[in-house]
Amino acid sequence: MTWVWAAIMLGVLIFVHELGHFLVAKRAGVGVKTFSLGFGPRLIGFKRGGTDYRISAIPLGGFVRMVGENPEEEVAPEEEAESFSHKPVGWRLAIVAAGPLANIVFALVAYYLLVLIWGMPVLTTHVSKVLPDSPALEAGLQKGDRILSINGQPVSRWEDMVALIQNSNGRPLRMVLERGKRRVETVVHPRLELVGSGEVKHQVYRVGIAAGPENGLILEFGPWEAVGAALQKTYWAGELIVVSVAKIIKGAESVKNLGGPIMIVQVASQAASMGLAPLISLAALISVNLAVLNLLPIPALDGGHILFFLIEAFTRKPVSAATREKAQQVGMVVLLMLMAFVFYLDIARNMGGGAQ
Repeated sequence: MTWVWAAIMLGVLIFVHELGHFLVAKRAGVGVKTFSLGFGPRLIGFKRGGTDYRISAIPLGGFVRMVGENPEEEVAPEEEAESFSHKPVGWRLAIVAAGPLANIVFALVAYYLLVLIWGMPVLTTHVSKVLPDSPALEAGLQKGDRILSINGQPVSRWEDMVALIQNSNGRPLRMVLERGKRRVETVVHPRLELVGSGEVKHQVYRVGIAAGPENGLILEFGPWEAVGAALQKTYWAGELIVVSVAKIIKGAESVKNLGGPIMIVQVASQAASMGLAPLISLAALISVNLAVLNLLPIPALDGGHILFFLIEAFTRKPVSAATREKAQQVGMVVLLMLMAFVFYLDIARNMGGGAQ
């Protein structure tokens, strides 16, 4: 029943996002009519303080409906003071941005607890395998070597070493190695290789070494050090999704790698079966993804609203209702098409179709 944990995780992330909107709206004095987890018909809930708190039938998101949220909506004179559209543009920006920001805060807290309680797993720079016919083999690297520095820059983590190699642009790399009790210096010439799977491949510089199980190391952090580690992991998660989206737009990565709700539930179920730490780590990653994707300037998303409010702040006049309505319609069509596409990929992937 690990899928239950997946459902709980997604519900928590949606709740956090909508709670961000809700709390800042309340702080701004905006009336909130509905706080819903899910869309469609109301299943269960309760009403308090003029707000309908409910769970709805379609569990693919959530929403906060505020008084005067639609600029064309007629607001009774007694409700103008708590109308969203009557608030200064700064408050409207803050309310919309609060959802993605809440997801970022959730990720920071989750990563903080992870590194504080379980530590941070990293790979060291020990060479577990030297590939045949590789630049590393030609330069004399051996299994068991530990790479200490590259071009004078100390390295202790595998990922830092990989970054230096891939960003070398093919220039020679002067490596200092630890081999047993002695130090060895050598020069490696990175080779440009084609990597990837399926139809989409890209070129990266490599030297032909691999890590193994013996590379694993757990770094432990104190309460203050864990703050920096959590910030770093949150930044890495955001960078990962931004780079991935950019690659898909440029055609450098296949759209078949996209996943929808079915894939998320499957991955979350696998993480839950492995323990609490992997599930929390996955929740933090997805939370950052939700924040970044919601900030895309698509009219139906938070990023689209933020774009309109920024235009209003600079021009000192709101975007016309006709323009907003057309943009919203286009944005909704784009989102519906994207949702249908990722559902297709999920189904095809599970049926062994073309989304391998």
